[in-house]
Amino acid sequence: MSVGNYGTIRSADVSPDDVEIILNYTPSRDVTDNFVLTKLDAKSILKPYFHNSETGGSNNEIIGGLYNLKLPADVFNKLGIYTLYIKPAEIRTTITDCGVLSALPNVKGIVVDLNNVPSQFRNKFVNQGLVGFRVEYLNSDGTKIPNFFRVITSSFYCEPVVQNLTNTSQKSIRYIYVEGASNLLFCTLSPSSSPTNKPNATPFIGQPNQNIIISNTYFNPITTEIEIVDQDISTLAIALYGNQTKSMDDGIYTIYDSNNNIYKQYNLYEIKDQFNDLLYEVRQDRGNNIDFSKAFNNITG
Repeated sequence: MSVGNYGTIRSADVSPDDVEIILNYTPSRDVTDNFVLTKLDAKSILKPYFHNSETGGSNNEIIGGLYNLKLPADVFNKLGIYTLYIKPAEIRTTITDCGVLSALPNVKGIVVDLNNVPSQFRNKFVNQGLVGFRVEYLNSDGTKIPNFFRVITSSFYCEPVVQNLTNTSQKSIRYIYVEGASNLLFCTLSPSSSPTNKPNATPFIGQPNQNIIISNTYFNPITTEIEIVDQDISTLAIALYGNQTKSMDDGIYTIYDSNNNIYKQYNLYEIKDQFNDLLYEVRQDRGNNIDFSKAFNNITG
């Protein structure tokens, strides 16, 4: 037997339609209560990269795991900390029924009415379109059942049929698969069968009219933090290492950027007492009152 190393993690090639981005903004790290949550449009700000002749693939083939995230200027327009929570899109719907197949009574599943599914996600609710999706359950008070989920193993269009039960006059609603499109989708879940050592312990898969959250498992949720500040490394470097001039006539102190453009200007002056003794040396920011005659090329040229 040969022994080798192998990896089980693959780069995600998910569509932005299957991604949900939640933004949490707080003005500072000291503010932990009054935060603002916003949902961003992933389709407009998240763009995948595609292969080209240099990377060896077709220009229609997504490069897995590599995406461009565009930060909207109308949202990221204040100083503070922006936390982006990027996760699989959630499809919120309701269980129409919990039933079994007419031909296979041991096969249990949940039935979802497509009319209760948000329109932008209905293209997922097709034959085998939800395989691998995760189902989470909500309580009647709106809280989510913590640390509990089921995984969809199959999904097919179905329709209900009335079937007579054995040795009784009662009738039961069961389901059969249909070839054409239907408003109902029958989803089998895992686990849904009882353990062999306790056949009566049927796993919970939901109940009729229960609210559920269906989400894909294409990638793991990630969190990234963006901090918008007054100064960054490049502007601090300008203040420390950039060219500077001081006018001896009017005391204007000028700092220049790497291209010798005026970056900042200050008024330098002294404050003395009535005995002409020096009390303070002052550096006052001139703000937008820039004296462009102090351009670096005008002085050194």
